[in-house]
Parts: sequence; structure tokens; C-alpha cells
Amino acid sequence: MMRIAIAGASGRMGQAIAARALAAGHRIVGGSEREGAAAIGAPLGEGVISADAALAGAAGEVWIDFTTPAASLAALSALPACRDMKAVILGTTGFSQHDHAAIAAAAQRFAVVKSGNFSLGVAVLCALARKAAASLPDWDIEILEAHHRHKQDAPSGTALMIAEAMADGRGKDLAELRLPHRDGQTGPRPDGGIGFAVVRAGGIVGQHTALLANEREVLMLSHQAGDRTIFADGAIAAAAWALKQKPGLYDMNDVIGL
Repeated sequence: MMRIAIAGASGRMGQAIAARALAAGHRIVGGSEREGAAAIGAPLGEGVISADAALAGAAGEVWIDFTTPAASLAALSALPACRDMKAVILGTTGFSQHDHAAIAAAAQRFAVVKSGNFSLGVAVLCALARKAAASLPDWDIEILEAHHRHKQDAPSGTALMIAEAMADGRGKDLAELRLPHRDGQTGPRPDGGIGFAVVRAGGIVGQHTALLANEREVLMLSHQAGDRTIFADGAIAAAAWALKQKPGLYDMNDVIGL
């Protein structure tokens, strides 16, 4: 039984994590929300929702965070005040390169599992995409992704995960291969690059496809999320795994042994 504190506790993802954790027999000991949110002071499991991450996590041993880069970084700086906190599950996306230094610093104290997607299916998709990119080195690569209209960042963290895996399959960094956003008269597609196509509409939970093509064939590796509970279940599984690890920075490949 884990003692869990949840960031963004009143949001859709926070509520999904709380529901799935309680159903699995874990304890919810607190949660956080942004300053001024209507949910501040509301009960959450055995605790309450607070604007102070240190207070929200005071009785916790694992912090699960699917919020915004600014909120996640603020929490990481506050969590060392939580005596029993051992692990951080970080599903927030949209971090800048500068932000990663702060995450790496937190990983010196906590076991941090950071991923753009906590679905077990997406973890396997990334492994397959890496292999496909390595096996078909001359084929064009496009990452197609669709999410709900409220999503803030683009491409999605999952799309970037898939692209990074495929770039790795070709022995390069994504920064070397990423093609710029297309608009207007862009000319022919450059050889060897990885492009992105982004949709934001309605209530789409998450759809991702790694597309590889040459002049005669198209290969598509796809994943579709039916609801947010798959991410909640993956985050809870990652939390249970992380609590057994030493401080460090991990991802879902580590959690499921890929």
C-alpha cells in the first residue's frame, strides 16, 4: 500500500489517478492545486487539497504530477521538505531544455520516473518504432498525433518520445533530424528528417502514429488511448516500481524492462 500525494488533484488526470489508486487499495494523503483554485481546502482521501506542495506531500512517499512545467518545477523544489518522500512520477510535458537541469537535480534525491506517456502500450510502440527506423534507414518518418482542444503543448510529449526513439534507432539525436513546422510553400520534403503533424480537436484523449514511407510502401505503427485511466494505471505502476529504486532519473522503459 502506497501513500500518494497528487499534483493537480482536482483536474481530470488528478481525479483519475485518485480513483484508480484508491480502487487498488492505496492511500491518498494529500494533493495540490494552483493558488486561488476553487478546490483549495477540499478533502482528498486522508488529506486536503493545498496550494503548498510541501504541505500537500507532507505525509506522502510518492508524488504523482501531471500538471504544467512551472507547477512541476515548483513542486520539485518544495518536496525535499517532505520527510518520507522517496519517489516522483512526472507526467508533465512541455519542459524546456533549461528545465531538464532542475529535473536532473531532483533525481539526485528522489527516484524520478519521467515520461511523456505512462501507457504501457505506448512504451511498446516506442520500442517498435525504434526498431522500424533502424531497419528502414532510408524511409521518410512522420509522427501524427491528435489530442483534445485544451492541450497546451505541441507536438505532444508522446509524439516527441516516439520521434526520439526513432532518431535513436538511426543513431542520431532528434534535434538533428526534426523538420520545421510546415506552412506555405515549403518545397519538397528534405531527406532523412522527422516531421510532425498535429491535431487539436474536441475531447480526443490521445492518438499517435509513427509513419514510415518510401515511394512504394507505407508502414504505420499506431496507438489510441480510450480513456485517461490507462495513464493513471501506468503512473501507479511506475510509483510502485520507483519506491524500490535508488534516486535517479528513469523512464517507462525502465519500469517495464524494455
